[in-house]
Amino acid sequence: MTEMVPNPLRAALVEALKAVEPLIKEIDTAIDGPFQKFHSGKVWSGPTAKRFDVEFGQYRGRSRRAGEEVVADIRAFLARTPEQVTVEEAKAISSRYGLA
Repeated sequence: MTEMVPNPLRAALVEALKAVEPLIKEIDTAIDGPFQKFHSGKVWSGPTAKRFDVEFGQYRGRSRRAGEEVVADIRAFLARTPEQVTVEEAKAISSRYGLA
């Protein structure tokens, strides 16, 4: 029987998810605070401010969606990645992706 070992790609994906999720949350928080303050109408008012508010909201939404898509892509790839592979496969994966 072929010896099975932990898949190094799976470990790398788990680490990527651990690194990315807090960064995305940090970005959301960093954008959300100024957006809420600006959206309150107390920072700037008038027609130009209203246009800026709409654009700011669109950029905020794009940022949030992009972050969600990154996490979803990593999770989907992780779900398709086997936990165990043969020693030969592990070596090939490590070499292909530059993993230690």
